[in-house]
Amino acid sequence: MQIPFLNNFRIDKEKEDYEEVIENIEKGVVFRGTNLWVLIFAIFIASLGLNVNSTAVIIGAMLVSPLMGPIIGMGLGVGINDLALVKKAFRNLALAVSVSLATSTLYFLLSPINEAHSEILARTSPNIYDLLIAVFGGLAGILAISSKQKGNVIPGVAIATALMPPLCTAGYGLATLQYKFFFGAFYLFFINSVFIGLATLATVRVLKFPYKHLLDEKAETRAKRIIAVLVIITLIPSIYFGYDIVQQQRFAQRANSFI
Repeated sequence: MQIPFLNNFRIDKEKEDYEEVIENIEKGVVFRGTNLWVLIFAIFIASLGLNVNSTAVIIGAMLVSPLMGPIIGMGLGVGINDLALVKKAFRNLALAVSVSLATSTLYFLLSPINEAHSEILARTSPNIYDLLIAVFGGLAGILAISSKQKGNVIPGVAIATALMPPLCTAGYGLATLQYKFFFGAFYLFFINSVFIGLATLATVRVLKFPYKHLLDEKAETRAKRIIAVLVIITLIPSIYFGYDIVQQQRFAQRANSFI
């Protein structure tokens, strides 16, 4: 028995061809030529935005940035058991992160403005809420990529998950030798990357993308353990920071009420 209302949530008829989706994601994984230069320019734009405390400029940089490609590529690769894609995506993500850190560090070394404005400070204390944003952003992103009706979801996901500003803030921490900023911002980037990848992996499995090849039982168990360890390493500190933020807000509310 079908319930008419529930039919509104069905996406079977809107699904894009599996091979076309995989091909498009594989194209976005590689950082070479134009893609790499666009990343460098986006890093400069984001660093300028952080430096002058301009939210609009930072949003512009996030729209330009191609950073999400290899992260979704890794999630897809694990989801369809394509080890070659996972390796290629990881290599390109490592290249993108290295170039991003080098570019932002160089910018902040040359910049005469060294003050940490609110836009920089906002990227140094990641918590459980950032993790949830990454999960729902990743789900929206891969679902849109897998659908014929993509709309303007991908730019929105790029803004919501904010991969670019944390890397620029990490570069600021390196340039000014403020390692607390570096580790806090890089952890935020790590949270976003891991949970966008996991959201992609989960969606790929739910949508029943065809497996590239079947893993043996031991390899599959090992992969699951690695994913579980990554989730735990990312999750525990973010829960602590989220609890700390809630406590601070409660204290501020009580203080305001008292005053």
